[in-house]
Amino acid sequence: MIATGSTTERAIWNFLTVKGLSPAGVAGLMGNLYAESGLKPQNLQNSFEKKLGYTDDSYTAAVDSGQYTNFVHDSAGYGLAQWTFWSRKEALLNYAKKTGASIGDLVMQLDFLIQELKGYTAVWEVLRTARTVQEASNIVLTKYERPADMSSAVKARRAAYGQDFYDFYTDKEVTIMSNSSLVTYQNITKHKNSPRNHAIDTITIHCIVGQWTAKQGCDFFATTDRDCSANYVVGLDGSIGLSVDEADRSWCSSNSANDNRAVTIEVASDTTHPYAVTEAAFAALLDLVTDICQRNGIKKLIWSDKKEDRVNHLNGCNMTVHRDYAAKSCPGDYLYERHGAIAAEVNRRLGAAAPAPAPVEYPATPFTVRVLIDDLNIRTGAGMANAVKGQTGKGTFTIVEVQNGWGKLKSGAGWIYLENQSYCTIVGDAQPDPADVLAKELAERVKGSGLDPADVLARVKKILGVS
Repeated sequence: MIATGSTTERAIWNFLTVKGLSPAGVAGLMGNLYAESGLKPQNLQNSFEKKLGYTDDSYTAAVDSGQYTNFVHDSAGYGLAQWTFWSRKEALLNYAKKTGASIGDLVMQLDFLIQELKGYTAVWEVLRTARTVQEASNIVLTKYERPADMSSAVKARRAAYGQDFYDFYTDKEVTIMSNSSLVTYQNITKHKNSPRNHAIDTITIHCIVGQWTAKQGCDFFATTDRDCSANYVVGLDGSIGLSVDEADRSWCSSNSANDNRAVTIEVASDTTHPYAVTEAAFAALLDLVTDICQRNGIKKLIWSDKKEDRVNHLNGCNMTVHRDYAAKSCPGDYLYERHGAIAAEVNRRLGAAAPAPAPVEYPATPFTVRVLIDDLNIRTGAGMANAVKGQTGKGTFTIVEVQNGWGKLKSGAGWIYLENQSYCTIVGDAQPDPADVLAKELAERVKGSGLDPADVLARVKKILGVS
């Protein structure tokens, strides 16, 4: 048994499936890719590692950085399909540069593979219609890969690899491009493209601008004349509805490329700024996003507050927002400002939480902090167990005492939590009160004059007309 159900293996199966290949076609192709590279997109042909002085990882890094410049003409097989001939390696390298991806990126190579296969008309047609793994495997071997050895023994071995994948992913209870089991209501809309043309690797959260249930949201998408939809709707009561199967592309983010790779989620919200959502909806959203990541092999959610990172999927960013693609406020400031917290909590559940941050070092009190959200809770004491007295609102506040990550407000209103930097950041030393500065200056002069302080104070009050 070579099939393991690994994240990479599952991603390849799902990707090829949504591209329109039959199950036998997917399996026959995967069997050949396994024979070539072990399904490792960074695989450098073993016989060239010693010759070139590189490992899989170091070769990939050297090509990406430009340190190694002979990728096209070194005759070394590389990647999933072990691309070897110079013109094919040149096309692969150009495609990687065009997409801004690493030469060893799995999704980039799969995209390139499909693009290349469509140029092999006979191979592509068989992969789309094949009923047996042997049929699909043989044509990939003899018309696409074309290694030096295409003997009967090689045909049998590669077909056996493919059959193993076929049996694992079709005869067993393995979820392939599935929908969430958390769904409580389903009404599939016609507003979609089927299938999506990209593997799922992104999460896009929206606000629906209405405190609806999941049923109301799904029924709206199913009956509206507007060209809009989402994969899921999260209701104000925590209900979760399915409007577009995950295998299909929703019409949600004003951007085809994004919606083809993202699972889109509309969350019930208020109808006015900041478009807040209920606690039940937020909790259900966290559950749903975690489930989507687990089933689609997304090991870690990465959020960036930079639009460039989000729209170009730079630095691993795999969370996007509607406002990046259209003149909209979606997902509203309430959810937008919580994307970092959403990623952190989902990653904790996935076992991919970031290392614990170093303890925060606070300036000497008093110092100021900037609150970034509208509703940071003010509590009666330094700890979550204390009652909530109200919220701060956005702004700059002075802290006069610190206890275990909590800061006491100078106003006397209570305590706020200081150690979640997506909510609150330290500005620095508080500026002294101008009245205190002047009073200290006057006091020093009086002390140095030898005059009676009480007499001076009485005369100052008389001059200022205060009692």
